[in-house]
Amino acid sequence: MALDAPTLNSLGFAKTPAETRVVVAMSGGVDSSVVAAQLAEEGYDVVGVTLQLYDHGAALAKKGACCAGLDIHDARRVAEDMGFPHYVLDYENIFKDAVIDEFADSYLAGATPVPCIRCNERVKFKDLLETAKDLEADCMATGHYIQRKMGEHGPELHSAEDANRDQSYFLFSTTPEQLDYLRFPLGHLPSKDATRELAARYGLQVADKPDSQDICFVPNGNYAQVIEKLRPGAAESGEIVHADGRVLGTHNGVIHYTIGQRRGLGIGGLEEPLYVVKLDVDTKQVIVGPKELLSTRTIPVREINWLGGAPFTSQSEWHVSVKVRSTRPPRAAILRPLSDTSAEVELLTPEEGVSPGQACVFYETAGSRILGGGWIWRG
Repeated sequence: MALDAPTLNSLGFAKTPAETRVVVAMSGGVDSSVVAAQLAEEGYDVVGVTLQLYDHGAALAKKGACCAGLDIHDARRVAEDMGFPHYVLDYENIFKDAVIDEFADSYLAGATPVPCIRCNERVKFKDLLETAKDLEADCMATGHYIQRKMGEHGPELHSAEDANRDQSYFLFSTTPEQLDYLRFPLGHLPSKDATRELAARYGLQVADKPDSQDICFVPNGNYAQVIEKLRPGAAESGEIVHADGRVLGTHNGVIHYTIGQRRGLGIGGLEEPLYVVKLDVDTKQVIVGPKELLSTRTIPVREINWLGGAPFTSQSEWHVSVKVRSTRPPRAAILRPLSDTSAEVELLTPEEGVSPGQACVFYETAGSRILGGGWIWRG
């Protein structure tokens, strides 16, 4: 007689919620607060953990700028209201070494870094995940808008139901081992409004808290100001040079410019609109040119994390869709592996403003599955 398959709880374990411990990574925002409250209401053994990653006062050299402290307070209050334990871990040094220093160095090298990806990869899904295991948790849950679905070969990463909230671009470096342990309870929701409705239903005081828009340690969006604090002397002046070699003016530091920038170049009075097409840190030059110079068809990618079923190098090319910026829709491309961790991406339609330091994320062409991604470099 065949035995019935054990009934799985909502997190995928063959035991009761009360017997299932889940660590929830709590940022103090509405998303992770709803995840923690929902799991606590379902009867799980919830442990909330908040990371103190930086001191806003030091980052901005301002007195009284302590948003990090406010977020920790909000997370602690949710835990008190819902009746589960909450811990604050000081990860300031880890965060500086793993995220902030690289952000400053790559920005100074003329790249356009995405520190949120490095934070997920090196802090939240590495050190925090190990902490969750030390706490004997069965899994770790976060408030990210992305879906984890069981496939033929184990868990797969899929885009969120709500394309406007999808965070897959920032989570491409999640490894299969991490994916095995992670849970994303919000990924299936139709909208952010649905999350806020849940927050109101649980009586959470963060229900109407606005979303954070900026990089956490660059709260006013002024990258250059933070870089100057981290790397004194970084804002050295130099020349603004046309791609044809003409010197058009001077600038007050390469760090004030990004690839694709058009406004604020300080070289008015020219007939053709000019864009930043290259940043040369060694010569301290900002190189500008017409828009067509921004078009790219071939992108070198390295540090690839592959999440496809078959090995990455088992095919000479993969027909995929790729995103080269978080805000752009996926575009058709051919992915050609050069090694287990490097490849060349050929875009079927050229893209503008493809910048070293950004991520290139691979998607299934006909579905929602994320096949991995890597980092764009100069090649």
